[in-house]
Amino acid sequence: MASALSRTVNHLRKAYRFANSHHVGQFRSLTSVPPSSVLESLPLFRSIAPLDFRIPPISIGQRFLFRSIQTASPAGTVGSESAKKVEEAKPDGGEKSGGSSEQGGEPGKPVRGGPVSWLSFVLLALTGAGIIFYYDREKKKHIEEINKSSQAVKEGPSAGKAAIGGPFTLVNHEGKKATEKDFIGKWTVMYFGFTHCPDICPDELQKLASAVEKIKKKAGFEIVPVFISVDPERDTVDQVREYVKEFHPKLVGLTGTPADIKNVARSYRVYYMKTDVEDSDYQVDHSIVMYLMGPDMQFVKFFGKNHDDESLADGIIKEIKQYQGQQVKKGAPTP
Repeated sequence: MASALSRTVNHLRKAYRFANSHHVGQFRSLTSVPPSSVLESLPLFRSIAPLDFRIPPISIGQRFLFRSIQTASPAGTVGSESAKKVEEAKPDGGEKSGGSSEQGGEPGKPVRGGPVSWLSFVLLALTGAGIIFYYDREKKKHIEEINKSSQAVKEGPSAGKAAIGGPFTLVNHEGKKATEKDFIGKWTVMYFGFTHCPDICPDELQKLASAVEKIKKKAGFEIVPVFISVDPERDTVDQVREYVKEFHPKLVGLTGTPADIKNVARSYRVYYMKTDVEDSDYQVDHSIVMYLMGPDMQFVKFFGKNHDDESLADGIIKEIKQYQGQQVKKGAPTP
C-alpha cells in the first residue's frame, strides 16, 4: 500500500511539473480550483485512499510550492515565468502583492515593511507627549497641595509650649523672700550660674546686661534680668549681693537652700553638677541658657550661648512684639 501510494505521488509530481512548464495557459483555470479537489477526483487516488480521507486545503502552501519549484529550476527562467503568470492569475490581493514585489527590486523576493511606520511614529509621539503633560500636571497639583498644607500649618493654632518654668520660693540678694509672683507683669530673662564661675558666667551676665540696655534704647521695653545660683552652699545672700552689683543695677540675684535650688532647676530644666571637688574648692558644670519669661511668667523662648548681645536684644524685641500683637487680637492689655 505504501509503495503504491509513493509511486502515485511521484507520478503526480512529474505530471505537475510537465503541466507547469508546457501548459501554463491551462493553469489559469486550475488556480481557481483547490488542488485538493483535483487530487481527490483522480480514479487512482480514490481507489487507494480511504473513503473518509480528505486532503486539507493547501491554498496557503501553493505559493511556497511554486517558489520551491522556481528555485529548483536550473535556468530559473521557466520557474520565474510561471510564478509571474500565477501571480497575474491571482485576485486583486495577489496582484497588489506582486506589484509590491516588483517595486522592491529583485523579482521573486517579498519586500517586508519597515518596523516603524509613520502612523506608529506619530502615535508614539502623541503618547509620549500625553504622558509628559499628565506628569507635569500632577506634579504642579502636588506642589500646590504641599503649599496649601504648609500655609494651613503656619496659620493654625500653636501646638503648645514647652513645660519650662513653675512656682518657686527663694531668697533675693537683699535677704527677702522671692517667688515667681514677684515678677508677674514684667518681662524677665533668667540665667542660672554661680558666683565662683571663672569665665562663662561673667561673660553671659555682661552680655545680658548689655542686651537689656539695647532693648530699652531700640524698643523702649523694660527687661528684668535675674540671676539664680546653682551653688547654694557657697552663694550666700551677701555673696550674691556683691556679685550682681558688678553687672547691672537692675540685676536680681536669687539663692536658697539646696532643696529649693534643686526644685527651681528641675522646673526650668537646668542641669548642674559639682566637678573637680577638692574640699571647698570646686567648679559647677551647668546649662548655659537664658530663659525669656512673659508677663504671666510663662516660658516664651530660650537663648543659648551662641547669641551675642545684639542678636539677643533683637530676638527678645521680636518675641515681645509678637506677643503684643497676639494680645491685641484677643483684646487683652499689652504690658
